[in-house]
Amino acid sequence: MALTNSLRRWASYRKTVRALNSLDERGLNDLGINRGDIAAVARSQAERI
Repeated sequence: MALTNSLRRWASYRKTVRALNSLDERGLNDLGINRGDIAAVARSQAERI
């Protein structure tokens, strides 16, 4: 069960990173995110799972 949860969190992290990296600076600014904050935002999202 722990392995499954870890894999889900990792997949969520990677999906979020890809999605945010695909945005241009304007899109990130609209969300209030700096490019340097993407990893932290993705980690925070993944921990919710």
